[in-house]
Amino acid sequence: MGAAWKHFKTITHHKLLVAKGCFQVGLYRQGLLHDMSKYSPAEFLVGVKYYQGTRSPNNAEREERGYSSAWLHHKGRNKHHFEYWQDYSLQGRQGMLTPVPMPDKYIAEMLMDRIAASKVYKGAEYTDAAPLEYYHKSREHPCIHPDTQAVLERMLTMLAREGERKTFARIKRELVKRK
Repeated sequence: MGAAWKHFKTITHHKLLVAKGCFQVGLYRQGLLHDMSKYSPAEFLVGVKYYQGTRSPNNAEREERGYSSAWLHHKGRNKHHFEYWQDYSLQGRQGMLTPVPMPDKYIAEMLMDRIAASKVYKGAEYTDAAPLEYYHKSREHPCIHPDTQAVLERMLTMLAREGERKTFARIKRELVKRK
């Protein structure tokens, strides 16, 4: 089986898992449209070239090139990534990028994205603690707003301790239904 087909299956499996999670918390539109840019040539062709099946191809591209062109394309088009939510500051050090709070519905989608990615890459070894463990490994994120970070950490911790059913109910109640 070629890398193109394997990569297509991986990103589609991920997309379907995110959709399932989004549907469970009431984010139907986001579930349907999640990560559509991964099928664009700018992202898909890079994904095929660097496909490994056990981790994001973006990391392999980063190792070779020093950056990931696919990631730069992706994060600028997908509001469920905290890296999307940066703007130039008009206070303090003007012109510096500064994080802004993510809207709740995108935090909810980001949680589903992280859970699905852990399920795809961990496979049978997945536990509800895996997304939190992965978060802790890559925790140094100066570009995430403290309010967004607090919600993300609280929900990932709840997932690890109490499981999907209770966590998804809280996500629906606190991040999706709250107006």
